Amino acid sequence: MIITLKNPEEFKQKAFAWADGFDVACCLNSNNFTDKYGKFEALIAAGVKDELTADTGKAFEHLDQFRQKHQCWVTGFFGYDLKNEVESLSSINSDGLRFPDLYFFAPKHLIIIRGIEAEIISDEPDTILKNIEQASIHSTDQPVSAHIKARFSKEEYLQTANRIKQHIARGDIYVTNFCQEFYAENTTIDPLSIYNKLNSISPNPFSSYFKLRDKYIVCASPERFMARRGDKLISQPIKGTAKRSDNPAEDEAKKASLKQHTKELQENVMIVDLVRNDLTRSAKQGTVKTEELFGLYSFKQVHQMISTVVCEKNKAISDVQAIKNTFPMGSMTGAPKVSAMQLMEQYERSKRGVYSGAIGYFSADGDFDFNVVIRTLLYNASTQYLSFQTGSAITFNADAEQEYEECLLKAKAILEVLGR
Repeated sequence: MIITLKNPEEFKQKAFAWADGFDVACCLNSNNFTDKYGKFEALIAAGVKDELTADTGKAFEHLDQFRQKHQCWVTGFFGYDLKNEVESLSSINSDGLRFPDLYFFAPKHLIIIRGIEAEIISDEPDTILKNIEQASIHSTDQPVSAHIKARFSKEEYLQTANRIKQHIARGDIYVTNFCQEFYAENTTIDPLSIYNKLNSISPNPFSSYFKLRDKYIVCASPERFMARRGDKLISQPIKGTAKRSDNPAEDEAKKASLKQHTKELQENVMIVDLVRNDLTRSAKQGTVKTEELFGLYSFKQVHQMISTVVCEKNKAISDVQAIKNTFPMGSMTGAPKVSAMQLMEQYERSKRGVYSGAIGYFSADGDFDFNVVIRTLLYNASTQYLSFQTGSAITFNADAEQEYEECLLKAKAILEVLGR
């Protein structure tokens, strides 16, 4: 059923609230960003027809089988620690969240919003529409009491970042993404209210809200991991961040400075090379190319440097295998990829879990699209454990103090939502 919407934004928020009433829901929100590879403004999947939960071992194989079984719409997430299945690696750091490494579901009900139209795919579309129209939008004004703690003090972070730079000086790695966790225990929140508030403060094109029973993902990601459009694979790594200014002239100067910043350019081009290499494993020979290098894009909180790498997909490679061939995404690992992941397991203090993973969908027409899980709050309602992580690229030219400040900049919107 396709309906015309008088107020698409209000309908979207009510649909999110309706979906939150199910045990499992996935809400993807493009926030009206113009994207030549985007297919909709929002996708809301609710209710479980069939589901797959898997931890590292044969998770990708099980997903391939699940996808073959369900060639309609399927939504879900990949956790970063599936790296241990892709490579000979391990995860030994603490995990207060206890999310599965992989979860996907075939939804009972699906709503797709495109412009002023909404398509309802369900056995009971009239009932669904009525329930959405009657739903109440969650308030963004509810106070949150969360005592946020950090796994690293500032001094510990600076010391660790400088130790990582010593590895770069020795040639062990060229660049890495060093992440730190902020967390709160014994905390009760309304996850959808938190999402709505975060999305109002930091609206981004790969925003998502995911509910898996007692576990919640509240995501304000600006980054696409990988998409398929027909025979084309697209990856858009982000490397390079500059804080925005309220002063228009100063804001433009910050944007121009980012384009000339040696360290930011270095880390972007190194990750582009890594992504190009990853894509060759799934590409028709000779088709990998950089469609855009050092593209500058402005979001509400920051300017970002985004490059676009594409290829023509090898038809002998399945969609799930193509994702596995590039996972985890280079922007969250470093280069060389395996060495960087090994070192970060040594120096970081928390299991990344869903953070640095991907949320998205496989569609009925064979396309797929997945984000990079960054700028994200994770919450386990049963254990009342709340967590978010931020990372920054460490290169030979990195200044540890500036990288620490970049981590805080990336955490700013979440801290504001939590009243900090």
